[in-house]
Amino acid sequence: MPRQLALFLTAMQFLTRVPTPELKGYQPDWTARSARYFPLVGTLVGGVSATVLAGASLAWGGLLPALLAVGVGVLLTGAFHEDGLADTADGLGGGQTPERRLEIMKDSRIGTFGALALGLVLAVKVAALGEAPVGLAAAGLVAAHGGGRAAAVLAMRLLPYAGDRAWAKVKPVADGVTTGETVVALAFGGLALVPVMQLAPWAALSGLALAVVAATAVVLLAKRLIGGWVGDTLGATEQVFEAAFLAGFVAVIA
Repeated sequence: MPRQLALFLTAMQFLTRVPTPELKGYQPDWTARSARYFPLVGTLVGGVSATVLAGASLAWGGLLPALLAVGVGVLLTGAFHEDGLADTADGLGGGQTPERRLEIMKDSRIGTFGALALGLVLAVKVAALGEAPVGLAAAGLVAAHGGGRAAAVLAMRLLPYAGDRAWAKVKPVADGVTTGETVVALAFGGLALVPVMQLAPWAALSGLALAVVAATAVVLLAKRLIGGWVGDTLGATEQVFEAAFLAGFVAVIA
C-alpha cells in the first residue's frame, strides 16, 4: 500500500468510526504523520453531514434536519472531538494547577463545565444551520468540519505538548507535526472553504474570522493554563472553530 494512502487511512481510523482496510506494517509514528490529512477527513465527514442535511430537508422543516446532520457527524466520529471539548471545559474550568487540570481531563466522567460546554456548542451549531438556506448551510457545514481539523493541526504545530506522553492520543508526540505537514493540512482546510466562498464569500469570511478568533482563544487559554496542547484541547479547538464558523457565517446570511 502506498505510504500516503496508508497515512490517509490512519487519519480516518484515528478520527472516525468508519471501517477501513487493515494497515499492514503499521509504524508508531503514522498517527502523527497522518495529521496532514486530518482536514481532508473532516471535509469528508462534513460532506456526509451536509448530504444528510439536504436529504432531511426534503422531508422536514424547522431544526430537525440540522439536528440530524449534526448527529450524523457525531456518530461518524464517535463523539471524538466532543469528548475533548467536554474534558477541556472540565479541566480548564475546574482545576487550580496545570497538574490538576490535566488530571481532570483524564477522568472519563463529565462535570458541570463539560456538560454546559458540550450542550451550548451543539446547540449553536444546530441553531446556526437552521438559520441558513439548505444549500448554503450544507456548504458551510463542510467548511466548518474541514477548517476545524486544520485549526487543530495548527495548534499542534504552534504549541508544545503539555501532558504525560504515556497518555498521549497522538503518538509519538515527540516528533510533533512538521511545518510541511501543517501547510498540507491548511491547504486541505482551504479546499473545504472553496464551495462556500463561491456561494457566499462575505458570509464565509465572516465565519472564518469569528472561527479564527474563537479557536485562538481556546489555544491561548490552553497555553496559559496547562502550558500547551493535549488531545482534549485539540478536540475543543476543533469544536469551537466549527460552532464559531457557523455562527459567523449565518450572521451575514440572516
